[in-house]
Amino acid sequence: MTAIGERRTELGRFLRSRRARLTPADVGLTAYGPRRVPGLRREELAQLAGVSVEYYVRLEQGRNPHVSDGVLDAVGRALRLDADERAYLRGLARPDRARPDAAPAAEAVRPALRRLVDAQPGPAYVCGHLTQVLAWNPLAAAVFGDFGDLPPERRTFAHLVFLDERYRALLGDSLPAKAEATVAFLRMGVGRYPDDPALASLIGTLAMKSEEFAALWARQDVRDKGPGRHTLRHPLVGVLTLDFEVLHTSEPGQVLVSYLPAPGTGAEEALGLVGSWGADGARSGPAGWGRTAPEPGRPGR
Repeated sequence: MTAIGERRTELGRFLRSRRARLTPADVGLTAYGPRRVPGLRREELAQLAGVSVEYYVRLEQGRNPHVSDGVLDAVGRALRLDADERAYLRGLARPDRARPDAAPAAEAVRPALRRLVDAQPGPAYVCGHLTQVLAWNPLAAAVFGDFGDLPPERRTFAHLVFLDERYRALLGDSLPAKAEATVAFLRMGVGRYPDDPALASLIGTLAMKSEEFAALWARQDVRDKGPGRHTLRHPLVGVLTLDFEVLHTSEPGQVLVSYLPAPGTGAEEALGLVGSWGADGARSGPAGWGRTAPEPGRPGR
């Protein structure tokens, strides 16, 4: 299938999934007669968006490449899309606005951003649009395992979350939320870089190797990276609850994720112990990775 064909398919799937989650009662419409499909019918959605049924059908089938921003906004309001979902819709429906050629081929981390990662008091790393880990500090290696000991194709959270049992064990009860967030972030990337072959290859590999990923991908959820909390099960200190914040950098697709101990959980002392063990902690860490973070300036950080 061509890139254009794939965009059309994804656009249709996304719009149908968003229609399916709404009922006529949700949007103030009266339902008449038996309904063969869940959610809103196409004609009901067209009515809410103020467009003809024929026009909306062409949009859902990917046959309207010149759809206006006004129509997309109206459809987004009718479907009650949030900001991330609207951005995703625009990226698929208007790929010319999504700058499909802007997907970084080999993402480099600016020296100043590397220094900012090193200066964080807690674990910190820079993540790219494929969820690949591009830079990290020593405490991140001690908590999560040494990313530098992984081959580049496995140095992604997408791989770790769905295909690495030791990392999944580290996440503990946080695994379902992390899995959902990872899939939603990858789908957000599809809207930003609809023709990126590396992203398409990663998604295809995960869908073939992980039934869990395939099921989550079919839900069509879209969400950018945001703050949250992870309660980890670290092999050296036990339960470790960390809050994290996400900083979107000036580089396309790159985010800095910085962790701090969650107040009142004892995580500050536990994190201090992990940090004091340093190299030994990383060597016996959750993924069994065998190196600490490289020195500043070395490849792989």
